[in-house]
Amino acid sequence: MREPGTAERPTELCGRQAEQRAIAALLADAAAGRSGALVLRGEPGIGKTALLDHAATAADGLRLLRGTGIEVEAELPFAGLQLLLRPALGRLAALPAPQRTALEAALGLEPAAARDPMLIGLAVLSLLAEHAADTGLLCLVDDAQWLDGTSRDALVFAARRLHAEGVALVFAIREGEGSFPDSVDSGLPELRLTGLPPEVAAVLVDRQPLAPAVRYRLLAEARGNPLALLELPVALAAEPDSGLGPHALPLTDRLLLAFHGQVRRLPETTRGLLLVAAADETGDPAVILGAAAAFGAGIGDLTRAEETGLLRRPGAAATTVVFRHPLIRAAVYQRAPLGRRLTAHRALAAVLDAPEQADRRAWHLAAAATGPDDEAAAALEHTAARARERGGHEAAAAAYERAARLSAAPAARARRELLAAEAALEAGEVERADRLARRAARHADPADGLGARLAQVRALAEFWRGSFPTAQQLLVEGAELVTDTDPGQAAALLVQAVHTAWYLGEGRLAETLERLAAVPLPDADPSTPLAAFLGHLLDHGGDGPPPPALADTMAAIRRRGRAPEQSLMILCGAALGRGQDADAYRLATALATELRGAGAAGRLPTALFFVAEGEVFTGRLQDALTTATEALALARDTGQRQWVGQFSSVLAHLAAAEGDEAACRRHAEAGLASATAGAIAPGAPWAHWSLGLLELGLGRPEAALSHFERLTREPMRHHLCALRSVPDLVEAAVRVGAGERAEEAVARFARWAESVRQPWADALLLRCRALLGSDEAAERHYPAALRAHDRDGRPLEYARTTLLHGEWLRRARRKAEARPHLDDALEVFERLGMRPWADRARAELTATGTGTGTGTGTKDAAPSRTAGLTPQELQIVRLAARGLSNRDIAAQLFLSHRTVGYHLYKAYPKLGIASRGELRALTARQEL
Repeated sequence: MREPGTAERPTELCGRQAEQRAIAALLADAAAGRSGALVLRGEPGIGKTALLDHAATAADGLRLLRGTGIEVEAELPFAGLQLLLRPALGRLAALPAPQRTALEAALGLEPAAARDPMLIGLAVLSLLAEHAADTGLLCLVDDAQWLDGTSRDALVFAARRLHAEGVALVFAIREGEGSFPDSVDSGLPELRLTGLPPEVAAVLVDRQPLAPAVRYRLLAEARGNPLALLELPVALAAEPDSGLGPHALPLTDRLLLAFHGQVRRLPETTRGLLLVAAADETGDPAVILGAAAAFGAGIGDLTRAEETGLLRRPGAAATTVVFRHPLIRAAVYQRAPLGRRLTAHRALAAVLDAPEQADRRAWHLAAAATGPDDEAAAALEHTAARARERGGHEAAAAAYERAARLSAAPAARARRELLAAEAALEAGEVERADRLARRAARHADPADGLGARLAQVRALAEFWRGSFPTAQQLLVEGAELVTDTDPGQAAALLVQAVHTAWYLGEGRLAETLERLAAVPLPDADPSTPLAAFLGHLLDHGGDGPPPPALADTMAAIRRRGRAPEQSLMILCGAALGRGQDADAYRLATALATELRGAGAAGRLPTALFFVAEGEVFTGRLQDALTTATEALALARDTGQRQWVGQFSSVLAHLAAAEGDEAACRRHAEAGLASATAGAIAPGAPWAHWSLGLLELGLGRPEAALSHFERLTREPMRHHLCALRSVPDLVEAAVRVGAGERAEEAVARFARWAESVRQPWADALLLRCRALLGSDEAAERHYPAALRAHDRDGRPLEYARTTLLHGEWLRRARRKAEARPHLDDALEVFERLGMRPWADRARAELTATGTGTGTGTGTKDAAPSRTAGLTPQELQIVRLAARGLSNRDIAAQLFLSHRTVGYHLYKAYPKLGIASRGELRALTARQEL
């Protein structure tokens, strides 16, 4: 990437008024302290660079960072960030220590250390906010399709989370090339540039004296492309018979040919220097001249290249040289004979001999190779290892893959292809990982023991593509390969298979658990207590021993070492499946805290899902809304579609509780969107529970019952939502006069409740029996259920039970006894914001003759200070009330400290306070 600097004079643009207005709005926002991003996309020469020049000139008073992606450095991790951020590195000291350390390692300023890739993105966001200071910042990235993957991902993550930093970030993307995500995947606003209108194109052409026939032909062939309109006449004038005839070549090829026509008129030595500059990515004249000596070129050739305008210095004080236009670089390199390209790369490899240049040297050695080359392969493997240590998984995959192709021995090739596949999977390149793993399997010797790792890569690739049955089969087959030789690895594969089988139905899950139980794990292995806990996942009866306690299981794991993070996540889900909600919530919260501290934005949504489930199950709806909203944004910003569906469905549940039908259906639709052949969408169970709860709350029990009944059938009947929704199923069935439709589900719930041995589960079972039974049964079971309920720990379920009890008493004409129950329920529903349920309790109270209800339950309703806060504002003010600084809060929430300050500024008036100090008082009064 280059750092060309600012334009020296305003850029005159024709026919781009709409684009200029969009840029002007972006710059005005940045000057006012607001942030935004914009992607300019179009074919080569369509005017993207000219618009960036215009933005740089128009950014009066804003600081400027500018860079250009270069194709030949697309495999060098963080190469783009290194040169783009160079002017801002003086602000590194202001970053939180984990972010500063991670970014310094990524940029090669400190030794490499394993970091979550999204921590680099957060560090970039923080650095841009710091560099913007009080003046604002414009950051321009041309040819962003050639950014290395790590730089691209970090910048896109930062762009998605810009808000109140005063940063304007503009990317220019060449259509159809490179790997920059489209607007759907990036989440960034996008302008597509098309050809200039005919009348504007004519104005550009008429600036040059052309014969009428040439003018007509040029307007027809250029199709409004500004660069073609300006450059093709020069080529035609110089070489009328150059082959640039009508329809002879696609427009981009004609532009390349036009630029090459300018190059080939130069002396051979100058052409050699230009080729070295095109193959080089540093722009350092010393490097270029050193390598160009292989072509007999010297300083005079560099001067000549600058005088022709093909090379230029980006500013009077610049110490680098760049091509006038990216297509000139492409023309020089692509149309050079192969032998000369090989010579250029060998010369650059020889010149780049310093330790800090080892990665660039390795890639030039590879580019110069004409067959198997063990020296280049070994150098690339070292490059890949360094990239992986710095979190550059995409670059590591590319280096491992190229090293494999240069490997002479089949065993070395297979090993490097496996490493490439694993790195590609870590980078989220699912298709590439699967292709590499399949290729490695063809080259691998069974005696090498790579089979299980290859099966795991392929299985995870299939899982993330939504092909759960294939993923399950591959994990089981991989475990079989190593059960006797490496039981720990076999168990790890089967633990992953438990997760996959979860979406395939109870039968496949039971089969997988049996396989896991049969693995001969040594007692000292950390997987042993984990496997023992998972073995009780489907226990539905109370005859056997009590299920292991999660706390005891975690203590046993710690005594044996540290279990993989993924295994602990699965343990959270299993604990919720066994009804150990409080312990599961504590473990998930601890994992989330650890991931926040590590800056692991990509892995955090998994932990937050279990946090949100725990909050929903215990009736902490506002907390669940805050958690799910944050996690959904993170899942979107990190491209995790599975978790987008899951959290959308959780938000649907919360909307159902509030009675917001439009929001519930919108979120549920997103949760159901990713179903595939042979497997449900990951968010389907929550989506159906949510839609059922919505219908039940709005008084449509038959529609509710149809959703709840779907949860009682395969492949969802073993899911948490299926079990937890049984009391709702019973209520819907009773309301339509078909209590028998709930009997089988209640029997299953009863066996589960007996197995998990939790008082709250017993309370829900008693509620079900009260609803389904006779009046005598209701007389016994409702009071027993209320005694078993944890009113403070699970207020929602308590309120649902006491509402039903009050309704039963009112129908039995025991109005005086009903009123306290209905009043209690109303108070809780109003406090939790459950409008349909509050309306129902209020209507029942009216029927008892007490008007609209008084809300005089034993627990006072919480103040409504936070009602006007957004979930993010509530999260920020709670952290601020704990004494965290804006920078500390920003690091935890993957925001900039300026965005945190903005949200606090907006939250104070809503809370009726004027300063940070008053937040602690609100906390002390339990008003936050």
